[in-house]
Amino acid sequence: MNLRFVKRSLILLPILGMLMLLVSCSPASDSPASDSALTGDSVATGSEITNIVWQWERVTERASGETTTVPNPENYTLTFLDDGTFSGKADCNQISGTYSQESGFQLTLGPTTLAFCGEASLDQQFIDLLNNVVAGGPDGMGGFALETAAGEKRMEFSNGDSA
Repeated sequence: MNLRFVKRSLILLPILGMLMLLVSCSPASDSPASDSALTGDSVATGSEITNIVWQWERVTERASGETTTVPNPENYTLTFLDDGTFSGKADCNQISGTYSQESGFQLTLGPTTLAFCGEASLDQQFIDLLNNVVAGGPDGMGGFALETAAGEKRMEFSNGDSA
């Protein structure tokens, strides 16, 4: 009987050891998110960006370091809703669509008016940039930022008030 117990122990011990190893190596499901709001791996919670009228203040081109200040930010806005949709203004045009914070930050423009807003308008630049967004989120200073691939262009928004 003693020999039988030893044989079973020799079989069960390696199995038990493997189970303990698997449990200790599995990733924690409640690990904290990255502090960087603009990495593709971090996800801003909806409450941090939703139901706020974000006003476009400036865009910076990474390669040249050139910053363009938007002369009338209240005419270039985005408002994100909890249901994954957004609406806003591109100068004299109304924009809307959907957004996702899965695997980065993506905007998909939907119905958009296409009126000519004048030669000085930044409406086309605003829409073009929105079509190329790959990252975004709170900037840590009360604002919101969106970036195109590799951070080539960074759009900065200020909190214009609640929607």
